[in-house]
Amino acid sequence: MTVKKNTVRAIYARLCALCVFRGVLETPLFSRFLAYAGEQEEEGKLRAYSAFVGEIYEGGANLTDCVRRAVFENENVYVTSWAKGHQCDAHIAASLDRELETLAAFAALTPADFLADMSCDMPLATFSSASVDLAAEYAERVREIDKYGYGMFAAYGMFRLADGAHPALEPIRTPDGVSLDGFIGYSEERGRVIANTEAFLAGRSAANVLLYGDAGTGKSSTVKAVANHFFDRGLRLIELRKDQLSLLPFVMGQIGTNPLKFIIFIDDLSFHRSDDCFSMLKAALEGSAAAKAPNAVIYATSNRRHIVRETFGDRDGGEVHRNDSMQEALSLSERFGLTILFARPNQQLYLEIVRELAQKKGIDLPRAELETKAEAFALARGTRSARCAEQFIESLL
Repeated sequence: MTVKKNTVRAIYARLCALCVFRGVLETPLFSRFLAYAGEQEEEGKLRAYSAFVGEIYEGGANLTDCVRRAVFENENVYVTSWAKGHQCDAHIAASLDRELETLAAFAALTPADFLADMSCDMPLATFSSASVDLAAEYAERVREIDKYGYGMFAAYGMFRLADGAHPALEPIRTPDGVSLDGFIGYSEERGRVIANTEAFLAGRSAANVLLYGDAGTGKSSTVKAVANHFFDRGLRLIELRKDQLSLLPFVMGQIGTNPLKFIIFIDDLSFHRSDDCFSMLKAALEGSAAAKAPNAVIYATSNRRHIVRETFGDRDGGEVHRNDSMQEALSLSERFGLTILFARPNQQLYLEIVRELAQKKGIDLPRAELETKAEAFALARGTRSARCAEQFIESLL
């Protein structure tokens, strides 16, 4: 595209006419550009241009990539209709095509275009851009929407339920980047989680999963690593605290028609028998239509095999059918289709983890000295675990 045919003023006018992609104009990138176009004085234009380029720099210094992200993450009437399997109106489809041409023209703007618009003879901050067929790229993403997602689910892999009077899902903008390649040991246990997740993504029968066992054995990290690993296949993770389980039907309602697949992740799960959330989780695990979405599975971690805390007072209580109540409480964990034990590592596994971590971190100690210090470190803390091994290596560093 040449400067003559692709002037800043012409692009501004076309952007103002957006309908389907109207929402992108509220993003910082487009807001900065609109502010620039609204300036009349040279100094104001320079300030607004610098703010616009600064926003591009935040996204990696390439305008085209920034526009791509804004377009692909936009939750508009066309993509939401497609995701629900509805045929979009022909007028909307025609507007979509025209607007993607406009957005592609915007994505191809260069510093030279702005220089010509300002008639400026001073050096300006620069950025990169390129010609792009946004219409073709957008069509591909819509065809494979069950892999790419849309809206905030296109950009992020992990989410949580925000606190407040009005519950809402929000992305975790700095998620745990743990990967499956970084683990040592527990390959059999982790493999069962991976196999279940692959079945889930393939549309086959998949189980809700309880990962239980000693602290520091990598249960939570396994779930997060699986979510990271399968992001490109359309898997997302929503983390719920135990006190948020009463909102489980709300969460399921938010994702029920989404083409992506979701892990509902509940970390460090345990209940008292009087907890109100007990029945809500039980309903979801039993497949209640009100508490379960077809595109979701529940993965929970716990340090306890029986995740309902029971006291001797519970056993000696005055309830007539005490045994039935006890069995109901103790059997909650059995409602998970798959339960996986992450046991405390024995000495051999613990030292294997220490040695591999030391090698990865570049720690050069004789093996005997390394293992003696590692054992002393574990003895001082009263436990051997993968977390203990990591802490030991960090202490050496």
